[in-house]
Amino acid sequence: METQRVWSEKLRSFLFNSKFVGFLFVLLLVGLNILVLSKISYVFHPIEVLFKTVALPLLLTTVVYYLLNPIIDYLEKRNVKRIYSILALYLLIAGIITLAVTAVIPLVRQQIASLASNFPHYFEQFRLQIEEWLGSDFFEGIQETLNFDPAQLTANISERASSILNNTWSSVGGIVGTITEVVLSIVTVPFILFYLLKDRKKLTPFALGFVPTKLRDRFLTVMLEMNHQISSYIRGQIIVSFCIGCLLYIGYLIIGLDYSLTLAIVAACTSIVPYLGPAITITPALIVALVTSPIMLVKMIVVWTVVQLVEGKFISPQIMGKTLNIHPITIIFVILTAGNLFGVLGVILAVPGYAVLKIVATHLFRWFKARSGLYESETANR
Repeated sequence: METQRVWSEKLRSFLFNSKFVGFLFVLLLVGLNILVLSKISYVFHPIEVLFKTVALPLLLTTVVYYLLNPIIDYLEKRNVKRIYSILALYLLIAGIITLAVTAVIPLVRQQIASLASNFPHYFEQFRLQIEEWLGSDFFEGIQETLNFDPAQLTANISERASSILNNTWSSVGGIVGTITEVVLSIVTVPFILFYLLKDRKKLTPFALGFVPTKLRDRFLTVMLEMNHQISSYIRGQIIVSFCIGCLLYIGYLIIGLDYSLTLAIVAACTSIVPYLGPAITITPALIVALVTSPIMLVKMIVVWTVVQLVEGKFISPQIMGKTLNIHPITIIFVILTAGNLFGVLGVILAVPGYAVLKIVATHLFRWFKARSGLYESETANR
């Protein structure tokens, strides 16, 4: 009887006094809340619409903010008022945009139209060149083994392009709505950015006002780390991508590759995605160079190799450093997963999103270790 009473007290103490059981109970409540909210998701439809409406303007504004804010801060240290610095930068950006619209965009549009119209021909020439290099018998064996017909693939590409064009004309309303949404988002960016740059110092106290007093120090630490990670990544990746585009454009001009400006711009845009972006970008350049001549292909590979070496050995270490401290394999898996879940936007936001989640998870785990009592302190083990 005494033994039963002792075990009963131990069980009661474990269930009601154990921090681990309390943690499991909290997880259970969180799961139940998620289940209930998933059943009444229609209640949050207005919030979803609001998020979709403001997501793109806020995303664009955040990127531009992290690019311009260091310049504004530097000028402010030089006793230049923020309002004057912002206005001067706006005038400079307006001049650059005007120059791009009048000089660069017509050339790029012409090259893109020419490349799009000639790409099926380039692809067919690429296939014939590969077949000539490998030998017709070997190539036919691969086609039979893989049940792969290049001619049919070319026809499918043409049919798909025609289908996309027809669907485009049949859904002009949807396209106009999308274009209108993007244009409105771009138009609102300067206004949001102006007040964000102007009132930057008021943002942190405003956010801390919603946090309980005892948690403000920890919350401020998390905010500072997140801000450092995001700002370093955005500025560094955009600068690196711009350098890659400029170097490739210079290299393509030297070797005389067709569509050099368009291919360099595509390379700069896709290089925003780490590791996978350059691998994707090289494909159209390879096809154009191979169709031009085998010598051009060798020149293009040399230019690409030199640019990648310069970027990997000099540009990225100086600009990016080790700001994220994330293993390359982890980055690749994160990008692939985010791409499958959220599409192109997920690919772009995968790395900074993972960095933010990593910071939050790290601080939550440290808080859990300190409060749970399940982990011995490192000083006690020494």
